[in-house]
Amino acid sequence: MKILAIDTSTYTLSIGLSDGDVILAEQVTNVKKNHSIRVMPAIEALMSEVDMKPGDLNKIVVANGPGSYTGVRIGVTIAKTLAWTLHIPITAVSGLASLAASAPLIEGLVCPMFDARRGQVFTGLYRLSNGLVKSVKEDQNVPVVDWCQELLKIGEPVLFVGQESIIHEQVIAEIMGSAAAFAGKSVPYTRPAALLSLASGMEQDPSQVVPNYARLAEAEANWRKANEKKEKSDE
Repeated sequence: MKILAIDTSTYTLSIGLSDGDVILAEQVTNVKKNHSIRVMPAIEALMSEVDMKPGDLNKIVVANGPGSYTGVRIGVTIAKTLAWTLHIPITAVSGLASLAASAPLIEGLVCPMFDARRGQVFTGLYRLSNGLVKSVKEDQNVPVVDWCQELLKIGEPVLFVGQESIIHEQVIAEIMGSAAAFAGKSVPYTRPAALLSLASGMEQDPSQVVPNYARLAEAEANWRKANEKKEKSDE
């Protein structure tokens, strides 16, 4: 089975191709450039490198969030369009789960992080064991301080991965002390191979795949607040 993997959840653009259990090619670009103009050329170039054509693909795997609103939308839209056009299934996986799976040879709790600004992060908690990735705490948008205090109660060491976790390393270390370990630059972003490793999940019809933002868009949140105030004033 030939699979294309796409992750545009953050600034990092990750593209991968596999054939059965063999990872044929990976491309990771970590720059602040618009994904919308880079994804398709990157896919085309990577497929050309391994002499593969779109019609050879049997499935698309996409990280459907959480992360950047625009980035997640772009990745999901492109993946669904390709799947519809090629009449092949799609598998949506968590970008955070993929980042956790990128930690090599780890046995224990892994906490992937994407920065959500204003002292908040997109994060979840995963347990890696015998090469398998299991969700312990679901993906969510939460203040860093609150999250670390919650993790501290578990009573187990936690490995933090992702370049955004480096941003919050001082706060995390102050709260969790020796219970926190940091992969730092050794696991800065999702490897396409990790995304492909999670592709054995349930195959979906493209129409079933939707982004997982893990929080409301700012405009929608402001709209809800404004309407709540209006409803109260009308009572």
